Amino acid sequence: MKPKNNIFKTLLGIVGCMLMAVTFNAAAGATCAVAIGCAPEAGAIAGNVLALALQGAAPSGALRAGVLTEIWTGEQIKAFRTALESWGWLARIRSYNQYVNNDVIHFVEIGGDPKVLVNNTTYPIPVTALEDADKPVSLDKFSTEATPVTDDELHAISYDKMASVQERHRDVLVETFGQRAIHAIAPNENENGIPVLRTTGAASGGRKMMTSDDLLALKRSFDKMGIPKQDRVLVLCSDHVNDLLQTEQRFKEHYNINQTEGKIGRLYGFDIYEYDGTPNYNPTTGKKLAWGAVPAATDMQSSVAFYAGRMMKAAGSTKFYHSKAENDPLHHRNLVNFEQYGICLPLSETKCRAAIMSDKAA
Repeated sequence: MKPKNNIFKTLLGIVGCMLMAVTFNAAAGATCAVAIGCAPEAGAIAGNVLALALQGAAPSGALRAGVLTEIWTGEQIKAFRTALESWGWLARIRSYNQYVNNDVIHFVEIGGDPKVLVNNTTYPIPVTALEDADKPVSLDKFSTEATPVTDDELHAISYDKMASVQERHRDVLVETFGQRAIHAIAPNENENGIPVLRTTGAASGGRKMMTSDDLLALKRSFDKMGIPKQDRVLVLCSDHVNDLLQTEQRFKEHYNINQTEGKIGRLYGFDIYEYDGTPNYNPTTGKKLAWGAVPAATDMQSSVAFYAGRMMKAAGSTKFYHSKAENDPLHHRNLVNFEQYGICLPLSETKCRAAIMSDKAA
């Protein structure tokens, strides 16, 4: 009878492992499904289907926890790209995702335009070659710092902890992408006909406030650059929004009517949004601070305007990094972080953007 008991125990162990694997995959799938707005039942089924599909390709001894990596990566890709397409002013910029290849976009740099001859009487007509060139642009790489998630945490609060970690990594990636994007769009300084204007209002807190006259000056600069009247976008920093709320009744009325996704309304020919991640400028030199530079107390924040038709954005590959607690005998913790490629730039140096920086008060 003893061998039969051993066989029975073995079978129970196998069944127990199978149930644990099914439960794990179902819970992971259901959590991800809820995160992306799908039915949890569908996610539970999908988690186990994916586990079966990958089982044959997995190395011997590989754990089903590897399926979680695939699910989190797929959900992160969808959530990141959805955020870029629905996030205020950033959504106004055309997506070039379909042109990304190995986290590089190949643009064609146009060589020039042909000359137009009016009432020409000289033949043969001159021949001018238009030399185009390939211009590869590598996407920026955004990497989050690793977050520890201990086995004790997972045991106590199930998979909600992982969902929370994933959401926070996504949000900080999107926010950093937005700051990087508006920094790249803003002109470096007032040169080559691309304006960096200064506020002209009353003194407040060591700087001059923004006024409606400043908005009118911005409109005049866009008109002078020959920018189309549609798809002019103005991203105001909080200081400038508060200045206009304090002094301009018309702006206040628009602000109180429409506040969806940071959009204030349309004034002076601009679709106006509020965003506090705009770059800072040195008021003495008039130059934009380098990306990542810590602003000094004397540096001034700006608002940025652009023509959406001459901007681009793209999201590249996403990778989920995950070290398992079983490989950490000292801390029993999982470590997770994400790597995301993406970029946002003007399509050319053509006059299609401007900035208004707060000027120093005398």
